[in-house]
Amino acid sequence: MRHDDITAAGPSRRLCVFNLGFLTRPRIARILTLAGQRPVLALPRPGDHVGIWGASPTAWRGRAIAARRDCPVTTVEDAFLRSVLPGRARGRLAARGPLGLLIDPVGLHFDPTRPSLLEGLIARPPDPDRTDRAVRALARLRAADLSKYNHHDPALSAPPPGYVLVVDQTRGDASLQGANRALFLRMLQAARDEHPGKRIVIRSHPETAAGLRPGHLGPKDLRAGDMLSDGPVSPWRLVEGADAVYAVSSQLGYEALLAGHRPRLFGRPFYAGWGLSQDEDPIPRRGSASRESLFAASHLDGPVWYDPCRDRLTDLDGALDQIEAETRAFRQDRDGHLAHGMRLWKRRFLSREFGDVRPLRFAKAPSPQVTLAWAGAAAAVPQAIRVEDGFLRSRGLGAALTPPLSLVADDLGIYFDPTAPSRLESLIALGPPPCGRARAEQLIAVLIAGGVTKYNLGGATALPDAGGRMRILVPGQVEDDASILRGAGAERTNLALLRRVRAENPEAQIIFKPHPDVEAGLRPGRIAPADLAGLADHVADRADPVALIQASQAVWTITSTLGFEALLRGCPVTTLGAPFYAGWGLTRDLGPVPARRRARPDLAALVHACLIAYPRYRDPVTGLPCPVELALERLIAGRTAQPPALRLLAKLQGALAGHAWIWRR
Repeated sequence: MRHDDITAAGPSRRLCVFNLGFLTRPRIARILTLAGQRPVLALPRPGDHVGIWGASPTAWRGRAIAARRDCPVTTVEDAFLRSVLPGRARGRLAARGPLGLLIDPVGLHFDPTRPSLLEGLIARPPDPDRTDRAVRALARLRAADLSKYNHHDPALSAPPPGYVLVVDQTRGDASLQGANRALFLRMLQAARDEHPGKRIVIRSHPETAAGLRPGHLGPKDLRAGDMLSDGPVSPWRLVEGADAVYAVSSQLGYEALLAGHRPRLFGRPFYAGWGLSQDEDPIPRRGSASRESLFAASHLDGPVWYDPCRDRLTDLDGALDQIEAETRAFRQDRDGHLAHGMRLWKRRFLSREFGDVRPLRFAKAPSPQVTLAWAGAAAAVPQAIRVEDGFLRSRGLGAALTPPLSLVADDLGIYFDPTAPSRLESLIALGPPPCGRARAEQLIAVLIAGGVTKYNLGGATALPDAGGRMRILVPGQVEDDASILRGAGAERTNLALLRRVRAENPEAQIIFKPHPDVEAGLRPGRIAPADLAGLADHVADRADPVALIQASQAVWTITSTLGFEALLRGCPVTTLGAPFYAGWGLTRDLGPVPARRRARPDLAALVHACLIAYPRYRDPVTGLPCPVELALERLIAGRTAQPPALRLLAKLQGALAGHAWIWRR
């Protein structure tokens, strides 16, 4: 079941709470309400449950009232895939809250003295479909380098392999069930005794490293050759490089188990006692289970997942889509940006897109400190990440000051410049991650069904009868566009393009579609009617590009994005330049395609790179980073509003179209 099919869980009942955090943290209250557990600050009545936050310091109040009123207790905890930043972090980004909750009416997953929801789910009989879903979801989670918190930096290396990893936790962590420093010291000594001569790496908890809560182990516990790992290193990289892992009840111990380790456990977490770990304090009643059963319980079936953009419940796939979008933006923006070459009208949406972690600053002149530049101005700051519009842009033209739903931020080059490598090229060559191909195939289907293109400007599409001739669609381009200046071959104008197409296809019916910016008089590229005679059989002014593609047997272009849109719809494409989608074996290429494009992706792999992995999307409704599926949904629904000030400015610009040099510099 895909996440689009999940709705709120029936009629809600009251969840009586005695911790204001349930009510003052909007996302927690919203998830509970959607899950049918409406939190209220009130004494329970018959049929009500009392809600408590795990084993928090306030949980005793709820338990006492529940006992007095003889009503059930429901425990609530963060899910194992929570957010970008830890819950105790500060700032706008941290305030978003969790993407999922464990709502447990049975017990508490880290209290082994009583049954819990997770324990029951793990013990269920094996199910092949559930196992298969768990395998695929775990592979996707690891490939995306996602954990409970996701502020780690994938570019940082773990210590050289061959160490013993000892995992610390914060003091007072409820999952420790009262364990103190003495237990952690005993665990550390066991690691030394059982692996004599091995290097010890003590991993600090992220909240300890951030100065938010103290831990149990620190620099004073190191010996010669040991190491304290307190930087933002990927949890998956840490466990992959370890020869052995020691933990009390940390999620990192669980991730070590999922990565194939048999961790040595000194606590009694939910993942202990199933025959997959070495337990200092065994839990005899649990029996055995597979890693897939544990993961299915902890990530697929146990949590309630939330989609903050659609404001509804989702499943793990939906949560992964959202956290990937948020994490990708955070990882690129974690140190903040100084931007150069950004026009004034773009600065508002650029500040929103790149200012989640730290406010976006704008440089008055090029400098070595610039980290972000609009691609057309990047020559003056070659060290900067290059920014451009994405391939699913908007309902309206960039030249008409319509803000984009998607941007690309390329740290290697830029997709329209084939003279140098780009991040897009590397993503295409790498291929899709686990589950990526299926996701791309579903995206293609929705995109085609919705009739979505880059600008989504529909229009009349009456075409003359082809009379049995082959119909070729030739999209016009803006002749000073960067993709023409950097990626064109011998033909660099619309007139030259049409002459080449007519020369090689003398019997075909040629349909010429001018570029929307040119039609609006905002950019150069117009062909005089007299020059079109004999070259184009029909000029499709302001026509729907999707209808034109569907009515054609081929598309010829220099570098137009419409060629990519034709590929999506199964229409053969011939290129005379080197657009981003050429050179991969999916087009007929007559232009100067770079020899380095040796990979041969299928269409789904190309689409995953171009529409899922490369761009960043921002939801115009909530302002959150979002996955491509949400952006596509907004485009189809027309929910892409243009700020009033920009609408007025765009109208003024249109009235002065003949003086475009004033604003296009």
